[in-house]
Amino acid sequence: MRYHNITKDDMLNGDGLRVVLWVSGCSHCCPECHNQITWDPNGGLPFDAAAKQEIFDELEKDYISGITFSGGDPLHCNNMYEVTELAKEIREKYPRKTIWLYTGFVWEEISRAEIVSYLDVLVDGEFEAAQADPNLHWKGSANQKVIDVKKTLEAGEIVLWES
Repeated sequence: MRYHNITKDDMLNGDGLRVVLWVSGCSHCCPECHNQITWDPNGGLPFDAAAKQEIFDELEKDYISGITFSGGDPLHCNNMYEVTELAKEIREKYPRKTIWLYTGFVWEEISRAEIVSYLDVLVDGEFEAAQADPNLHWKGSANQKVIDVKKTLEAGEIVLWES
């Protein structure tokens, strides 16, 4: 897996102050995407032990609410395994921290993937410029859903996250 950046004390990509891992690789290539630099799966830097430790150092801080995986697409074929393993490790090491993930895939395509069991919130769906609205909370376009994963798994149907 490769990544472009680790953002600290982020308030724009999930509830509370968060650390954000911006991975490389996206097959959706949504027109007018705000982060086209992350599309190339070979771009950025290799995700190594130092990058992982940087994330863990942030998650150790009491005021950090959790981690958000974004990109690119964390569920791109080059990222899925390592993001899943990292989410699993974070869930075990930091059970009180929340895990958010942004993806261009929709819930129905990924609901059976292992990673879902480690997530608190999933923002799904491709960005659609025609439905873009800067007033939307936690998403860029109206077609996207901000899903409360645990409640959705319990209910057997999509339950939207409420802030």
